[in-house]
Amino acid sequence: MKYYIIAGEASGDLHGSNLIKELKKLDDAAIIRCWGGDKMQEAGGQLVKHYRDLAFMGFTEVLMNLGTIFRNLKFCKEDILQFKPDTLILIDYPGFNLRIAKWAKQQGLKVIFYISPQVWAWKESRVIMMKNCIDKMFVILPFEKDYFKNKWNWNVEYVGHPLIEVVENYELRLTGYRATHPSNVIALLPGSRRQEIDKKLPLMLETSKFFPDHQFVVAEAPSIESAYYKKFTRAYSNVRTIKNKTYELLLQAKVALVTSGTATLETALFGVPEVVCYKGSFLSYQIGKRLVKVKFISLVNIIMDKLVVHELIQDELTVENLKQELHELITNENRINEIKKDYAVLKNLLSAGGNASANAAASIYKFLTSKKV
Repeated sequence: MKYYIIAGEASGDLHGSNLIKELKKLDDAAIIRCWGGDKMQEAGGQLVKHYRDLAFMGFTEVLMNLGTIFRNLKFCKEDILQFKPDTLILIDYPGFNLRIAKWAKQQGLKVIFYISPQVWAWKESRVIMMKNCIDKMFVILPFEKDYFKNKWNWNVEYVGHPLIEVVENYELRLTGYRATHPSNVIALLPGSRRQEIDKKLPLMLETSKFFPDHQFVVAEAPSIESAYYKKFTRAYSNVRTIKNKTYELLLQAKVALVTSGTATLETALFGVPEVVCYKGSFLSYQIGKRLVKVKFISLVNIIMDKLVVHELIQDELTVENLKQELHELITNENRINEIKKDYAVLKNLLSAGGNASANAAASIYKFLTSKKV
């Protein structure tokens, strides 16, 4: 069968690559055309567009790039029609993918959405359109299945969280690493987009001056050239960078400063105490603050429904506050133990669904083949 998969961010590329691997196990004749990144291409997808050309975040940033976005939408639709897939699989990236879903349904395509948009946080009204346009919806957070059923009478499928299998597989390859490598490493994960890095990395780096006995290590985004980071890091003696080794870094790290998003959950699953950082443009933040309905911004706190890791948001994200939070995580054993206990509960919650990539692939294959009988 022919599959057309669209992911627009680094996390979507990761989860899309594992989904491709599982689909290929079930369907020897699978032909997969995709928007994503290096991981999806390595897994066997024919890459059409790289996510580095798609990732715009924030209200003002999206407005500034509307021309590019509309050109991408037009090209995507033309490419899908030319490819004639048996199904369209959309991975998160709702601003783009929901527009494609609505259009694809009008073309008579089977539309599958893997990793639901976080409509429980904002733009809840989109659910009505989603129900009409999406043939099969997979969710990866434990509370989402009940949310869609109880509030919207929509039977979606919970497949587990795909990060569980990714992190566990990585840890298995490096069992015992932490025990033999005592760490003074502080991991800096400033995000995968230039606009995130520009706002957060300088503040993170300034914090390194207060901890000269610690090694600060910046995880470079795969889609951004190393030279881009040097203009930020060259003034700091206890800072270095790594590329394509974020999980190796988290396995070594004592604590971490992490940009809000999937990375906060990855950091928690590796058991690393963290401070969650968010800073957007003034206008984007003011708009978002009025629209978003959740108490927290990090997935760790949202899933646990309590403050497990501290969040420094917008004006609270200062060098002084980062210094205080880091000092607390480095020196306060009770605080560290409390965080790690909560992390264990979080991991158990997310593990309950099983192998998300395999579950989703099996359900997709069954759905497509049963329709042909």
